[in-house]
Amino acid sequence: MQLDPEATETATPVTCARCGTAADGTPPTWTCSVENGSRRYFCDDCARANLRAIESRLDSSWW
Repeated sequence: MQLDPEATETATPVTCARCGTAADGTPPTWTCSVENGSRRYFCDDCARANLRAIESRLDSSWW
């Protein structure tokens, strides 16, 4: 079963939880993290800069 990209994309702009960069929809290369029950999105640059912390499953407040 293949998902329809238009059905899974949000209509509201997504903002990076770290730097505040805004994007239309959810960019497929951004990182999504669920922290305390809410989704947090991180842009390519922020995810790349904090890759070790992300892979260690540290909450973004620790970065």
